[in-house]
Amino acid sequence: MLTPDLLFQIANPVAMLGWVLLLIAPRWRGTRWLVRSGALPLLLAATYAAVIGYQTLAHPAPGGGFGSLQEVAALFRQPWALLAGWVHYLCFDLWVGLWELRDAERRGVPHLALIPCLFLTFLLGPVGLGVYHLIRLRWPLPP
Repeated sequence: MLTPDLLFQIANPVAMLGWVLLLIAPRWRGTRWLVRSGALPLLLAATYAAVIGYQTLAHPAPGGGFGSLQEVAALFRQPWALLAGWVHYLCFDLWVGLWELRDAERRGVPHLALIPCLFLTFLLGPVGLGVYHLIRLRWPLPP
């Protein structure tokens, strides 16, 4: 039976695989097939849609919502909603990392300069995106 804990245990390694490939083998055929094609982020997106749909229909969180911090806290006390939120982070952070990689390649940013940005995006999402934005200023798009 699928439980929030089991899906959490599956989603984390799926996302981690994507990050490892972006970091150490960005041009490898397997990376192109699994990550650069959008397959892993879209798999996480489909998982998110299924989990949030199931949570909303089968396990609504009493007092949960998005109108106040208290409502968000009530929502995330429900394990299915918490899982949905986590998969949301996994999906969007991986997508942002993929965008950073593609943008860096277009600009000619050396991969070694990109690695800290990808690592920070993996760990701290918006912090990595902000650092990448600063890095990319040094490499404007070619004319």
